[in-house]
Amino acid sequence: MRKQPSVSVTISTQKSPQDTASSNTPHKQPPPVSYPSLQTGSKGSAVLRLQQLLASLGYMPVTWSPKHKQKLTSKLELTDFKSPPQGVWKWRSHSVQTHLSHFFNKEAYSVITQGAVMSFEADHNLKTDGIAGPEVWKTLISASLKHEQAHYRYAYVYVTKHRPERLTLWYNGKVVETSLANTGISQSPTQDGTWPVYLRYRSQTMQGTNPNGSHYKDKGVPYVNYFHGGDAVHGFIRSSYGFPQSLGCVELPISKAKISWNYIHYGTLVTVAG
Repeated sequence: MRKQPSVSVTISTQKSPQDTASSNTPHKQPPPVSYPSLQTGSKGSAVLRLQQLLASLGYMPVTWSPKHKQKLTSKLELTDFKSPPQGVWKWRSHSVQTHLSHFFNKEAYSVITQGAVMSFEADHNLKTDGIAGPEVWKTLISASLKHEQAHYRYAYVYVTKHRPERLTLWYNGKVVETSLANTGISQSPTQDGTWPVYLRYRSQTMQGTNPNGSHYKDKGVPYVNYFHGGDAVHGFIRSSYGFPQSLGCVELPISKAKISWNYIHYGTLVTVAG
């Protein structure tokens, strides 16, 4: 660095009355942001803004881009809950759209939103409860300002109970895995519906009671992804697959479950359809 020459300057520090009055006037601070708490069933413009931000970071099965390009530089621009900017929505995959489009409403907090929030929470070490409270908002706004994309591409699991029973897994809009699967027997069926993965274990001991009253304890069940109560997608050794054999879980061959484990994550939606 070049050294600057020394210069002696005399500065008058006497303040005019106007300067004194101005210095005594406090700067007006912007009002603190009041973050809404949103969950399944919530509706309105705040939900719209939430989904815009989640979609722009890759957490939803749809993309969103603002109609008028702008560089977001402040919290005020990101927390415009009452009048979010206009933009364009687009599905990442036509096949996924076929199964999930009836859930999507840009101003309604559906299971799609719940799963997206859970994925975001897991990425940022927050409690994965699927509720967009103040901590989620603050972290989401920070991530948006930094353009921090989702840690994983969007994944979706579809299980059909029509024979032969089969699981299909999409990742980043493409089918990356298909497998014969086993769902629950008639005494303990797998319920139809769509839910987000909320708990995962690479290996777990599963135990409980069979329909006939006997007790079971299966050690080392691999690649476990819970999505609805005690129902999970996991690996399990059977002599054959493609028809009901479990007590409610979706069983896969071990090799297929291992592959699926690498694509499924917290918040991944699992649809079971009979």
